[in-house]
Amino acid sequence: MSDQPKRTGNILSNVSPPTDLPSFITGNVATAGGPDVAMVPPAIRPPIADDANTKKDETEPFIPTTFSPAIPPSKDTSQSIPSGPPAAAPVEGQSSSPEPTHSFAGLTLNPEPVAAALSPITQGGSALFGWMKGAVSSGGILQKVAEKAKNSVDTIVTTLDPQMREYINSGGDTEVIVASDKDDKVRPIREAFQTVFGKATVIGLPAQAPGIAAQPVGFAAGLKGAEHRINSIRAENPRVDDHLPVVAVENFLVEIFPDQWFDAGVILLFDYAKSILLKTVTQMTPIPQPVVAALQADTPEDYLLKDTGFACTVGSIMARNLNTPHTEWHRTYTSVSRPEMILGAAKTIATLYKQATLDYYNQLEQQQKKDEMAVEASSTVSLPATVPTASLMPDPAK
Repeated sequence: MSDQPKRTGNILSNVSPPTDLPSFITGNVATAGGPDVAMVPPAIRPPIADDANTKKDETEPFIPTTFSPAIPPSKDTSQSIPSGPPAAAPVEGQSSSPEPTHSFAGLTLNPEPVAAALSPITQGGSALFGWMKGAVSSGGILQKVAEKAKNSVDTIVTTLDPQMREYINSGGDTEVIVASDKDDKVRPIREAFQTVFGKATVIGLPAQAPGIAAQPVGFAAGLKGAEHRINSIRAENPRVDDHLPVVAVENFLVEIFPDQWFDAGVILLFDYAKSILLKTVTQMTPIPQPVVAALQADTPEDYLLKDTGFACTVGSIMARNLNTPHTEWHRTYTSVSRPEMILGAAKTIATLYKQATLDYYNQLEQQQKKDEMAVEASSTVSLPATVPTASLMPDPAK
């Protein structure tokens, strides 16, 4: 074995360096750890992070973002409050004057009051609030909904307690006097006027029909009985003045066909102040011939009012023969009670009276305009005609 010493080093120690180095090597190759150890060029060394640069990047301040408000900052704002960082540069077309702003967590806020910011929305011309204003105005959708809800509640209350109808619908500008204190007459007339006018005060007072038979016979006798009731209540009751309309109901018998009699009721309304006189007739109820014969038999020959009718009412005969109240016998022959018949005719009278009242006030307004025009025409004084003046020039003939 040879005594030649063995070389020590890494695996690259046994590889000789190349004769020609690459051109991108600008510096001399320095060896360390022996002449045979080759060093990796610094240009191809893997990059090593610099701890100082890393710490420097971590400590850099965070760039705050700016908040762009929905309401332009050009609008009027409240008093300025000192803020931190300046606001962003103004947009082209806006005023370059500084606007007062608030700063919160790096955001630029607009301190404009809420009322001023929402003024374009809350103004009357806005589409949203304009619709709301129209909805709650007279005849608007919200008013109709409220009226519908009120009517529904009133219907429930009056269904549970029918007597509450008088208190709920009483009032208003319409007041009517009924020339009778009978509930089967006052109640349907009150309901009719409250249905037509919305609110109306209807009061029943006792009244008599002097000079008319207990059971009038014929249209003329029925109308005369209603007129006597109205005249009686207006003369005897001081509560009824000339400005209150009075309604009277008078039932009568009439022979429309030979030996065929019918019961009907005339409804008469008289308003003295407005010179309104209205009348109508209720539904007719057929009367059996035996009932008419009984009425004729019960009327004495010396009955003073025999020329206007019978001495006994048809209701008393019906109640005695049918064993029913004198106001319910109509249902036996027509399936409709007497109050229901009066209600139907009273609605007609109320509707006609409402229209007649409107016509009366329209005529008053037209007459007032005519009077004003006449006064203006009479107050206008025509200018006097010019009087020719004498000539001041001398007469050449003289």
